Amino acid sequence: MNPTLPWLLALALLAPAAPAGAEDAPSSVRRTPLPSKHPLVGAWRIDVPGTACHEVYDIHADGSMSVTSGEQSAQSEFEIDLEPSPRGFYRWVDKIVKDNGRPDCMGEVMEVGHIAVNFIIIHRSGREFLMCGDESLNSCIGPFKRLSEDI
Repeated sequence: MNPTLPWLLALALLAPAAPAGAEDAPSSVRRTPLPSKHPLVGAWRIDVPGTACHEVYDIHADGSMSVTSGEQSAQSEFEIDLEPSPRGFYRWVDKIVKDNGRPDCMGEVMEVGHIAVNFIIIHRSGREFLMCGDESLNSCIGPFKRLSEDI
């Protein structure tokens, strides 16, 4: 992840350095409540390339998320577009609000208060998404795969 994207992983919410577009990152995050049927609500897994490690993102309709990565357990709050942009991306601003201080899959320890801005594009099946540094497929990680078959 370009500090949040290419594979410094810990993903958007878990990247220690500022992500692409960080100069535009807000200093605070206002939770975006999502409809229970929003395509991102649910649990997602990504296998971290070059490791035997994976991350699980559990995205809640109340605008919060739980993440596990390696030994790390974190919670975040996010703002996200309710509808995709004309290019098909959801802008996602995520702030870590709680972290156990243990290393993630990449050996990084995240800081509470870290804010990352990324763009999510969901596969038409609803079972996978990519996380990107901007509204293009040039700086993405993934796929994140839905853990539940319920969509």
